[in-house]
Parts: sequence; structure tokens; C-alpha cells
Amino acid sequence: MLAQKLAVVTGANRGLGFSVARDLATAGCLVLMVGRNAEAIEHAAHELQAGGHPVLPHVADVTDASAVAALAARLRREFGRADILVNNAGVQLESRGSGGARTSALVVDPEIVAATFACNALAPLRLIQAIVPLMRDNGWGRIVNVSSGMGQLAAMGGYWPGYRMSKAALNALTRLTAKELEDGPIKVNAVCPGWCRTEMGGEDANRSADEGAQGIVWAALLPDDGPSGGFFRDCQPIDW
Repeated sequence: MLAQKLAVVTGANRGLGFSVARDLATAGCLVLMVGRNAEAIEHAAHELQAGGHPVLPHVADVTDASAVAALAARLRREFGRADILVNNAGVQLESRGSGGARTSALVVDPEIVAATFACNALAPLRLIQAIVPLMRDNGWGRIVNVSSGMGQLAAMGGYWPGYRMSKAALNALTRLTAKELEDGPIKVNAVCPGWCRTEMGGEDANRSADEGAQGIVWAALLPDDGPSGGFFRDCQPIDW
């Protein structure tokens, strides 16, 4: 069955997105790897193709509404469907500053917060709006929003307000869309991959990108009796 599934993975040129794209392709999916830098996403796709993985590159800035519309148009024109959407592309624009200083909600530039929201929350909203109709037409769908424990209201700390608020908004989007789609075949979940050694996570993180990808891939390949509207880490539910 998975050989017939088409997966769209954003931010797929490196880190978590690259690992997720590889693992979904290994599971039998055809993967459209989305990235905003043409050279980077094409290089990443060629690397996986050389290993026999069925992947294709697609250049798009997911914060650009016209680029998202063009992505959806390509999916309909070339494939006539989309089965899996992994909203992985994300940013952390708040600098830790010299000496490890943390950005405070009391002083952060609201424009930085807005730019963070544009990528981490509004882009997933646009992608869901664009791709859910294709999933409905095909009668099956899995949406995975790559979130973070830093967005948990249950354990909300201080500092890095743009990132924390954007991930909390992404979690809210997960609940909203899961509720609205609960009577159909599309499942929507949020996944915290943990603190991973990526460009964003840094070298001190306690997990590799491959380890972080495992829970995302699990949510992307849920069986028909799997959960929807949940927040997960290591395939286990966590508090919102």
C-alpha cells in the first residue's frame, strides 16, 4: 500500500527533514522534498536518489502563498494526489546573544516574532489548506506538524517567545484541523522530535536527526485505527 503513497516533506534539504524524507522513501513512499534553496534541495534529492530512494526535489518558500499554490498545482497536475504532508520547515530567529543571553518576551522585536510565525505556524496553515483537498479526493491522508516541547503550555518556560508562541500556535492548528477532519480519513497530529543535533538544535543536543525523525515517520504512516489530534514524542502522547 505504501508504494502508492505520495509524501510531501518541507524543509527536506537537511536535518530532520532529510532524515524523514529518506525514511519515508525507504518505507515505499514517493517523496517530494521541498526546500527554498534550489541548489540545496536538488543536492539533497540527488543524494537520496543515488541511494535508490524514490524522491523528487521541489523548490518553494513555504512562507510565500504563491509558492504554496504552485506546489499544490504541481501535485494535482503531475500526481493527482497527495497522501502525506510533513510540516517540518521551521525557524528560530531569536538570537541567544553573546554569553548565552536569552531573548525575553519583554524586549523581543515583534517583527522577529511575526517572521517566526510566518514560517512556523502560517506556512503549515497554508499547506494544509492547499493539500487537504487532494487528500479528500484520494480518500486518505496523514498530516504531521513538527512541533516542540518549547510550545507546550503545560510546561511553558520563559524566553524565546517567538519560537515558543509559534509552536503553541502550531499545536492549536493541529487540534483545530484534527477536529474539523475527524469524520473523515485524514489524521492530523503534532510531534515533538526532541532536542536534535541539527543546524537549529546545535551540536550539544542529545539526539541525532535520525533519532528525532523516527516519531515523525511513525505519525506519517499511522494505520487507519491510529490516533488523530494528539501531541507525541517517541510515539507516546505528551501534554499540550
